[in-house]
Amino acid sequence: MRIDFTKCHGSGNDFALVDARGVEWGDGDWEGIARALADRRGPVGSDGLLALVDGDAAHAFGMRMWNSDGSEAETCLNGLRCVARAGFEALGIDQAQVRLKTSCADVRRDPDLAPGVVTIGEVAGPATLDVDQWPMAIGRHHNVEVAIEQLPSERRFTAVAIPNPHLIAFVDAIDEAELVGVGSVCETAPDWLPSRANVSFAELRGNDALYVRTFERGVGLTDSCGSAMAASLFAACLTERLAFDAPVTVFNRGGLVRGFAQADGMVRVSGNATFEWRGSAEVDVGRALAGEVVVDRHFNDEIAAWAAAVEAK
Repeated sequence: MRIDFTKCHGSGNDFALVDARGVEWGDGDWEGIARALADRRGPVGSDGLLALVDGDAAHAFGMRMWNSDGSEAETCLNGLRCVARAGFEALGIDQAQVRLKTSCADVRRDPDLAPGVVTIGEVAGPATLDVDQWPMAIGRHHNVEVAIEQLPSERRFTAVAIPNPHLIAFVDAIDEAELVGVGSVCETAPDWLPSRANVSFAELRGNDALYVRTFERGVGLTDSCGSAMAASLFAACLTERLAFDAPVTVFNRGGLVRGFAQADGMVRVSGNATFEWRGSAEVDVGRALAGEVVVDRHFNDEIAAWAAAVEAK
Protein backbone atom coordinates (compact mmCIF):
# COMPACT_ATOMS: atom_id res chain seq x y z
CA MET A 1 0.00 0.00 0.00
CA ARG A 2 1.08 3.61 -0.52
CA ILE A 3 1.33 5.63 2.69
CA ASP A 4 1.50 9.42 2.92
CA PHE A 5 3.65 10.87 5.68
CA THR A 6 5.73 13.83 6.81
CA LYS A 7 9.39 13.37 7.71
CA CYS A 8 9.99 15.45 10.83
CA HIS A 9 12.13 15.70 13.94
CA GLY A 10 12.19 16.99 17.48
CA SER A 11 15.67 17.81 18.76
CA GLY A 12 17.19 15.56 16.08
CA ASN A 13 14.92 12.63 16.99
CA ASP A 14 13.44 11.92 13.54
CA PHE A 15 10.18 10.27 12.54
CA ALA A 16 7.78 9.45 9.77
CA LEU A 17 4.48 11.07 10.81
CA VAL A 18 1.22 9.66 9.42
CA ASP A 19 -2.13 11.43 9.66
CA ALA A 20 -4.13 8.37 10.70
CA ARG A 21 -7.39 10.04 11.69
CA GLY A 22 -10.16 7.80 10.49
CA VAL A 23 -7.74 4.99 9.61
CA GLU A 24 -8.56 1.50 10.89
CA TRP A 25 -5.30 -0.42 10.56
CA GLY A 26 -4.61 -3.18 13.07
CA ASP A 27 -1.68 -3.32 15.46
CA GLY A 28 0.09 -5.83 13.23
CA ASP A 29 -0.17 -3.43 10.31
CA TRP A 30 1.27 -0.59 12.36
CA GLU A 31 4.17 -2.77 13.50
CA GLY A 32 5.02 -3.61 9.89
CA ILE A 33 4.70 0.01 8.77
CA ALA A 34 6.96 1.15 11.61
CA ARG A 35 9.63 -1.41 10.81
CA ALA A 36 9.49 -0.40 7.14
CA LEU A 37 9.57 3.38 7.49
CA ALA A 38 11.97 3.45 10.44
CA ASP A 39 14.51 1.05 8.91
CA ARG A 40 17.74 3.03 8.68
CA ARG A 41 18.82 0.85 5.77
CA GLY A 42 15.61 1.61 3.88
CA PRO A 43 14.61 4.57 1.70
CA VAL A 44 13.02 6.60 4.54
CA GLY A 45 14.87 5.76 7.75
CA SER A 46 13.98 7.25 11.11
CA ASP A 47 13.99 6.61 14.84
CA GLY A 48 10.32 5.68 14.82
CA LEU A 49 6.82 6.09 13.45
CA LEU A 50 4.27 8.63 14.69
CA ALA A 51 0.53 8.63 14.09
CA LEU A 52 -1.86 11.53 14.55
CA VAL A 53 -5.08 9.75 15.55
CA ASP A 54 -8.63 10.74 16.39
CA GLY A 55 -9.41 12.38 19.68
CA ASP A 56 -12.42 11.86 21.92
CA ALA A 57 -14.71 13.92 24.15
CA ALA A 58 -11.78 14.97 26.37
CA HIS A 59 -8.94 15.19 23.83
CA ALA A 60 -8.63 17.18 20.60
CA PHE A 61 -6.56 14.40 19.04
CA GLY A 62 -4.37 11.48 19.99
CA MET A 63 -0.87 10.17 19.34
CA ARG A 64 0.59 6.72 18.90
CA MET A 65 4.30 6.01 18.52
CA TRP A 66 6.25 2.92 17.44
CA ASN A 67 9.99 2.32 17.73
CA SER A 68 12.07 1.09 14.82
CA ASP A 69 11.70 -2.53 15.99
CA GLY A 70 7.91 -2.25 15.77
CA SER A 71 7.28 -2.02 19.52
CA GLU A 72 4.81 0.63 20.68
CA ALA A 73 5.97 3.14 23.31
CA GLU A 74 3.87 4.76 26.02
CA THR A 75 4.89 8.17 24.73
CA CYS A 76 7.67 10.08 22.99
CA LEU A 77 8.11 13.73 23.92
CA ASN A 78 10.11 14.69 20.85
CA GLY A 79 7.51 12.97 18.71
CA LEU A 80 4.63 14.49 20.66
CA ARG A 81 5.73 17.97 19.63
CA CYS A 82 5.64 16.94 15.96
CA VAL A 83 2.21 15.33 16.31
CA ALA A 84 0.96 18.36 18.22
CA ARG A 85 2.07 20.64 15.41
CA ALA A 86 0.30 18.46 12.85
CA GLY A 87 -2.83 18.39 15.00
CA PHE A 88 -2.77 22.15 15.49
CA GLU A 89 -2.45 22.77 11.77
CA ALA A 90 -5.17 20.26 10.90
CA LEU A 91 -7.66 21.65 13.42
CA GLY A 92 -6.73 25.34 13.40
CA ILE A 93 -5.88 25.47 17.13
CA ASP A 94 -2.78 26.30 19.15
CA GLN A 95 -3.22 24.27 22.34
CA ALA A 96 -4.79 20.95 23.27
CA GLN A 97 -4.80 17.95 25.53
CA VAL A 98 -3.53 14.90 23.64
CA ARG A 99 -4.51 11.30 24.29
CA LEU A 100 -1.48 8.99 24.57
CA LYS A 101 -1.25 5.21 24.95
CA THR A 102 -1.48 5.15 28.75
CA SER A 103 -1.86 8.81 29.71
CA CYS A 104 -2.45 12.27 28.27
CA ALA A 105 -0.41 15.45 27.82
CA ASP A 106 -1.01 19.17 27.47
CA VAL A 107 0.61 20.85 24.47
CA ARG A 108 0.67 24.40 23.17
CA ARG A 109 2.34 26.54 20.51
CA ASP A 110 5.27 28.37 22.13
CA PRO A 111 7.38 31.32 20.97
CA ASP A 112 10.10 30.16 18.59
CA LEU A 113 13.30 28.93 20.25
CA ALA A 114 15.20 30.60 17.41
CA PRO A 115 14.15 32.46 14.26
CA GLY A 116 12.16 30.17 11.99
CA VAL A 117 12.13 27.22 14.42
CA VAL A 118 8.54 26.07 15.06
CA THR A 119 8.36 25.42 18.80
CA ILE A 120 5.88 23.44 20.86
CA GLY A 121 5.56 23.35 24.64
CA GLU A 122 4.49 20.16 26.38
CA VAL A 123 3.88 18.99 29.91
CA ALA A 124 5.10 15.50 30.86
CA GLY A 125 4.33 13.55 33.97
CA PRO A 126 3.77 13.10 36.71
CA ALA A 127 7.05 11.23 37.00
CA THR A 128 6.86 8.21 39.25
CA LEU A 129 9.57 6.40 41.20
CA ASP A 130 7.50 3.24 41.74
CA VAL A 131 9.40 0.56 39.81
CA ASP A 132 6.78 -2.07 40.63
CA GLN A 133 4.72 -0.51 37.83
CA TRP A 134 7.36 -1.16 35.13
CA PRO A 135 7.85 -3.85 36.48
CA MET A 136 11.48 -3.95 37.65
CA ALA A 137 12.13 -6.72 40.18
CA ILE A 138 15.20 -5.58 42.13
CA GLY A 139 14.01 -6.21 45.70
CA ARG A 140 12.90 -2.63 46.41
CA HIS A 141 10.08 -0.34 45.32
CA HIS A 142 12.23 2.68 44.44
CA ASN A 143 15.75 3.11 43.13
CA VAL A 144 17.26 6.56 43.67
CA GLU A 145 21.05 6.83 43.37
CA VAL A 146 21.55 3.09 43.97
CA ALA A 147 23.59 0.64 41.89
CA ILE A 148 21.60 -2.21 40.31
CA GLU A 149 23.44 -5.49 40.70
CA GLN A 150 21.90 -7.02 37.56
CA LEU A 151 23.61 -4.40 35.38
CA PRO A 152 27.22 -4.52 34.13
CA SER A 153 28.03 -1.22 35.87
CA GLU A 154 28.69 -0.02 39.39
CA ARG A 155 27.19 3.37 38.68
CA ARG A 156 24.32 4.60 40.83
CA PHE A 157 21.09 4.80 38.87
CA THR A 158 17.86 6.66 39.48
CA ALA A 159 14.75 4.95 38.13
CA VAL A 160 12.01 7.24 36.80
CA ALA A 161 8.95 6.56 34.66
CA ILE A 162 7.43 9.49 32.76
CA PRO A 163 5.57 7.28 31.71
CA ASN A 164 8.30 5.51 29.70
CA PRO A 165 10.70 3.76 32.12
CA HIS A 166 14.18 5.29 32.45
CA LEU A 167 17.39 4.45 34.29
CA ILE A 168 19.59 7.53 34.69
CA ALA A 169 23.17 7.80 35.95
CA PHE A 170 24.97 11.12 36.43
CA VAL A 171 28.53 10.97 35.14
CA ASP A 172 31.54 13.27 34.80
CA ALA A 173 32.10 12.08 31.24
CA ILE A 174 29.95 9.85 29.05
CA ASP A 175 31.42 6.47 28.15
CA GLU A 176 29.37 5.33 25.17
CA ALA A 177 30.68 1.77 25.27
CA GLU A 178 29.54 1.45 28.87
CA LEU A 179 26.18 3.02 28.03
CA VAL A 180 25.64 0.56 25.19
CA GLY A 181 26.65 -2.31 27.46
CA VAL A 182 24.09 -1.36 30.10
CA GLY A 183 21.40 -0.57 27.55
CA SER A 184 21.94 -3.84 25.73
CA VAL A 185 21.30 -5.81 28.92
CA CYS A 186 18.02 -3.96 29.45
CA GLU A 187 17.12 -4.44 25.77
CA THR A 188 17.08 -8.22 26.14
CA ALA A 189 14.00 -7.94 28.41
CA PRO A 190 15.43 -10.09 31.22
CA ASP A 191 13.07 -11.67 33.74
CA TRP A 192 13.71 -8.86 36.24
CA LEU A 193 12.93 -6.18 33.59
CA PRO A 194 10.45 -7.74 31.13
CA SER A 195 9.29 -4.46 29.53
CA ARG A 196 12.87 -3.20 29.12
CA ALA A 197 13.96 0.37 29.93
CA ASN A 198 15.70 3.38 28.42
CA VAL A 199 19.16 4.02 29.85
CA SER A 200 20.78 7.48 30.00
CA PHE A 201 24.08 8.91 31.13
CA ALA A 202 23.77 12.60 32.02
CA GLU A 203 26.44 15.30 32.53
CA LEU A 204 25.84 18.50 34.48
CA ARG A 205 26.93 21.62 32.63
CA GLY A 206 26.81 24.35 35.22
CA ASN A 207 23.76 25.13 37.32
CA ASP A 208 21.34 25.55 34.41
CA ALA A 209 22.27 22.95 31.78
CA LEU A 210 22.38 19.20 31.32
CA TYR A 211 23.71 16.94 28.54
CA VAL A 212 22.00 13.58 28.06
CA ARG A 213 23.03 10.52 25.99
CA THR A 214 20.53 7.67 25.74
CA PHE A 215 20.29 4.02 24.76
CA GLU A 216 16.61 3.84 23.85
CA ARG A 217 14.67 0.60 24.05
CA GLY A 218 13.61 -0.55 20.62
CA VAL A 219 16.05 1.86 18.96
CA GLY A 220 19.52 1.58 20.50
CA LEU A 221 21.98 4.43 20.93
CA THR A 222 20.10 7.52 19.76
CA ASP A 223 20.98 11.15 19.18
CA SER A 224 17.88 12.24 21.07
CA CYS A 225 15.14 10.88 23.33
CA GLY A 226 12.63 13.42 24.60
CA SER A 227 11.32 11.46 27.56
CA ALA A 228 14.92 10.72 28.59
CA MET A 229 15.68 14.43 28.65
CA ALA A 230 12.58 15.08 30.78
CA ALA A 231 13.30 12.15 33.11
CA SER A 232 16.94 13.19 33.48
CA LEU A 233 15.92 16.75 34.28
CA PHE A 234 13.53 15.51 36.96
CA ALA A 235 16.17 13.12 38.36
CA ALA A 236 18.74 15.94 38.51
CA CYS A 237 16.34 18.04 40.58
CA LEU A 238 15.27 15.09 42.72
CA THR A 239 18.90 14.42 43.65
CA GLU A 240 19.54 18.16 44.22
CA ARG A 241 21.97 18.57 41.34
CA LEU A 242 19.64 21.15 39.84
CA ALA A 243 16.81 23.17 41.35
CA PHE A 244 13.12 22.50 40.91
CA ASP A 245 11.20 25.25 39.07
CA ALA A 246 14.41 26.74 37.64
CA PRO A 247 14.84 27.01 33.85
CA VAL A 248 17.27 24.47 32.41
CA THR A 249 18.58 23.81 28.90
CA VAL A 250 18.91 20.10 28.15
CA PHE A 251 21.31 19.24 25.33
CA ASN A 252 21.85 16.06 23.37
CA ARG A 253 23.61 15.14 20.13
CA GLY A 254 20.53 16.10 18.16
CA GLY A 255 20.03 19.57 19.61
CA LEU A 256 18.34 20.93 22.72
CA VAL A 257 15.12 21.62 24.60
CA ARG A 258 14.37 24.07 27.40
CA GLY A 259 12.22 23.50 30.44
CA PHE A 260 11.95 22.97 34.16
CA ALA A 261 10.91 20.24 36.57
CA GLN A 262 8.44 20.59 39.42
CA ALA A 263 8.51 18.84 42.79
CA ASP A 264 5.12 17.27 42.01
CA GLY A 265 6.72 15.27 39.19
CA MET A 266 5.54 17.39 36.28
CA VAL A 267 8.15 18.46 33.72
CA ARG A 268 7.56 21.30 31.29
CA VAL A 269 9.52 21.20 28.05
CA SER A 270 9.70 23.53 25.06
CA GLY A 271 11.39 22.36 21.88
CA ASN A 272 11.33 22.30 18.11
CA ALA A 273 8.89 20.45 15.86
CA THR A 274 10.63 20.66 12.50
CA PHE A 275 9.15 19.38 9.24
CA GLU A 276 11.79 18.30 6.71
CA TRP A 277 9.82 16.89 3.80
CA ARG A 278 6.43 15.49 2.89
CA GLY A 279 5.74 12.60 0.56
CA SER A 280 4.70 8.98 0.33
CA ALA A 281 6.18 5.49 0.18
CA GLU A 282 5.07 2.12 -1.08
CA VAL A 283 5.02 -0.23 1.92
CA ASP A 284 4.87 -4.01 1.97
CA VAL A 285 3.32 -4.38 5.41
CA GLY A 286 3.70 -8.14 5.66
CA ARG A 287 7.42 -8.05 4.87
CA ALA A 288 7.96 -4.72 6.70
CA LEU A 289 9.70 -3.21 3.69
CA ALA A 290 9.47 0.28 2.17
CA GLY A 291 9.78 0.72 -1.57
CA GLU A 292 9.47 3.69 -3.91
CA VAL A 293 9.45 7.07 -2.17
CA VAL A 294 7.93 10.17 -3.76
CA VAL A 295 8.75 13.55 -2.20
CA ASP A 296 6.10 16.22 -2.75
CA ARG A 297 7.60 19.07 -0.74
CA HIS A 298 10.82 20.02 1.02
CA PHE A 299 10.76 22.37 4.03
CA ASN A 300 14.16 23.88 3.28
CA ASP A 301 13.63 27.06 5.33
CA GLU A 302 12.85 25.02 8.45
CA ILE A 303 15.84 22.75 7.90
CA ALA A 304 18.13 25.77 7.60
CA ALA A 305 16.62 27.48 10.64
CA TRP A 306 17.17 24.43 12.84
CA ALA A 307 20.73 23.98 11.57
CA ALA A 308 21.47 27.59 12.48
CA ALA A 309 19.95 27.16 15.95
CA VAL A 310 22.02 24.03 16.67
CA GLU A 311 25.20 25.66 15.41
CA ALA A 312 24.59 28.64 17.70
CA LYS A 313 24.27 26.46 20.82
